[in-house]
Amino acid sequence: MFGIKRIQLVFCLFLGGMVVANAQNGKVFDNLTVKSKILKSERKYSVYLPPDYETSERSYPVLYLLHGAGDDQTGWVQFGEILRIADNAIKDGTATPMVIVMPDANTGKRGYFNQGDDWRYEDFFFEELLPYVEQEYRIKGEKRFRAIAGLSMGGGGSFMYAMHHPELFSSACPLSAYVGPLTLEEQKARYPVIEGEHSEEDVVAYFRRHNALNLMDSVSVEDLKSVRWYIDCGDDDFLYEGNSLVHIAMRKKEVPHEYRVREGGHSWTYWRQSLPEVLRFVSQAFHQY
Repeated sequence: MFGIKRIQLVFCLFLGGMVVANAQNGKVFDNLTVKSKILKSERKYSVYLPPDYETSERSYPVLYLLHGAGDDQTGWVQFGEILRIADNAIKDGTATPMVIVMPDANTGKRGYFNQGDDWRYEDFFFEELLPYVEQEYRIKGEKRFRAIAGLSMGGGGSFMYAMHHPELFSSACPLSAYVGPLTLEEQKARYPVIEGEHSEEDVVAYFRRHNALNLMDSVSVEDLKSVRWYIDCGDDDFLYEGNSLVHIAMRKKEVPHEYRVREGGHSWTYWRQSLPEVLRFVSQAFHQY
């Protein structure tokens, strides 16, 4: 009898340990969809839910995490290892529990900006996706508890979204960001198909709205200062110039920001090292720093 009771006790302790271990892990769902009338399609997204999401009734801050060109909503899951990195950051106390939403901007056309009537992705993001996820999940729908980050094309999206809507984001973290063509001539050279489809005024207007350096002049300093900025780009990254110029422009306008240049290039090895710092940085605003 003693042997059986001892075996039962060990088994119970084992099960209890398994429950505790599982309770300390978050979850990722990477094939979810939201119906979009604007884009006339089902749009995919991934979501990370923190370890205590299913066992609590609290609401959480949210980070919108944007992928780069060529990836989709699974990029940060598969290559960025969001589950492991976010779990570890929450466990060691450098990040607060948060919901992380990763939308797909690669199916159909590609990009986070409006491009004609058939690809109004920015409208979709703010008018459909953001309201949907903040109703579907227990998310605190206030500026202080909302942040945005992304890499490469998604870094450009982070710049644009936070500059277009500084009232919505407490923090923005562009990583290895494509800030847009650095000159209007470069814009025209990159998009020759625009010729014949749009007027010169259309091209100029698009350039001004989707270029971080131009927005540094058109967005008020007060609005720029209302967002906490974390800019990170490797010393071997081919996009170093645009990020450096934004940093210099922010310094001249006395916009507080963190600017990081580490060893590395345009790679997932670099961005996996960036992610813990992003989670730490946005958590500072989510808390009372």
